[in-house]
Amino acid sequence: MATTDVLIVGYGPVGQVLTILLAQRGFTVQAIDKWLTPYNFPRAVTYDGEASRILAACGTGAELDPVVELSGEYTWKNAFGRTLLHVKVAENGPTGWPDSTSFYQPGLEARLAERGGALPGVEVRRGEEVTGLRDRDDHVEVTVVGGDGSEEVRTARWVVGCDGANSFVRGHLGAAVVDLDFTHDWLVCDVVPHEAVEFKPNNLQICDPGRPRTAVSAGPGHRRWEFMRVPGESREEFESLENVWRLLGLFGITAQNATLERYGVYTTQACYADRWRSGRIFLAGDAAHVMPPFLGQGMSSGFRDAMNLAWKLDLVRRGLAGADLLDTYQRERQVHVQHAIRMSRDSGTVICETDRTAAAGRDAVMLAALRRRTQQRHARSLREPIVDGVLRRAVDGSLGTGAGEPVPQGRVAVGDRTGRFDAVVGTGFVLIVKEGAEPALDPDRTAFLDALGALVVRVAPDRGPASDAVVDLDGVYLPWLAGHEADVALVRPDFYVFGTATADDLPALVDDLREQVRFPVPHA
Repeated sequence: MATTDVLIVGYGPVGQVLTILLAQRGFTVQAIDKWLTPYNFPRAVTYDGEASRILAACGTGAELDPVVELSGEYTWKNAFGRTLLHVKVAENGPTGWPDSTSFYQPGLEARLAERGGALPGVEVRRGEEVTGLRDRDDHVEVTVVGGDGSEEVRTARWVVGCDGANSFVRGHLGAAVVDLDFTHDWLVCDVVPHEAVEFKPNNLQICDPGRPRTAVSAGPGHRRWEFMRVPGESREEFESLENVWRLLGLFGITAQNATLERYGVYTTQACYADRWRSGRIFLAGDAAHVMPPFLGQGMSSGFRDAMNLAWKLDLVRRGLAGADLLDTYQRERQVHVQHAIRMSRDSGTVICETDRTAAAGRDAVMLAALRRRTQQRHARSLREPIVDGVLRRAVDGSLGTGAGEPVPQGRVAVGDRTGRFDAVVGTGFVLIVKEGAEPALDPDRTAFLDALGALVVRVAPDRGPASDAVVDLDGVYLPWLAGHEADVALVRPDFYVFGTATADDLPALVDDLREQVRFPVPHA
């Protein structure tokens, strides 16, 4: 007999985003965090275009402007100041948002908390700690200890552990951690310069075997400097305040021209839990996976977890899907996040090299690639498709055309409104249809799409004299459909494509989705 729909353990950014996504769907949510105030330790400073799209879906668009800025350029240099890698971050990437955004995390958390607090059904309890969980088949009993030491048992239909790398919930599930063995100590210093300074490049990685170090934006008016502990250096010496200022001095930062807002030492990890669900209890964010910070994928991956889990819990709660649908959460997200972990680890392996001979070899290879202009051509994309789960398949079991791809976003026009597709048209399940190929669906299939809340969107290249279609202003959607030889695409609420089809094949596409949400396909 649950008193709340979802109880979230941990109220950092991932817990906050999950709270918002659920509350917007009508869930009652209680979020519990053991810290009375947001955890004051240097953490994320960058998120990607998918994260921007998810944050926009949370209703936090322009409210974030004071705490975010374009990441701009990202440059790697060697110990002698030679450029090894240079990336100019796209201001308008495939998601319709910048490929990378730099942000001030305390400011982001404050705005997410404000958004969550404005939604009905949300209760945030700080200064309380979850000490016990018991799955009772139709609900979960949660033992909570308050700041005064009092103990209380609360109930929820589901529990999600967003409680970080040292997750209590993960320990309760008995999940083993798969460790990819990448550990280095880094001193992280968040600094506020006394005067506005333009840093070129805005984000800098110095691959110096004598001291790998980083200088990046941490949002408007804030900077982050990081220094790796090198062999022969004690932890005590490394994290002393005297050493902090000595290392910051390498960049001309002193107590006279800047304020040291916070600093601390963290140890990089590359790992993920082997179990993300047990009955009604789930893991998300750092509780499920941790990765090196070099590509800014940690928090972004946690947001993708939240988006994936939210729409599936919603279908189950509304009786539109069987509980087995929730098994696809780990199947989809675990494999997907391993790509981000391995790419982050591989980048870190290059950056953290302290052997001078190996570093010289690395420099030679990267400088040669830069001269040949081959780095960008050979770069692996962080926009990874989903390869298993709720996706359309061909008769032989392989993924259907376009299935699992992240759907692009462009600007569209509807009547007098112009803007990004998500803002103008809406989010959720979306059936994108090429104008002129409008398929007919029988009442049964139409009722199923209506129950999902699916939006049926006709897209045209321009506004005809009598057309009420969505105008594809940037030429994104129609060429994308043509590239898949499709008339329609059925997009999931997390912006990944369920499947594409011709107009004649649309009924089978809808039937496939209905079958999978009620009876998910076997593991590939």
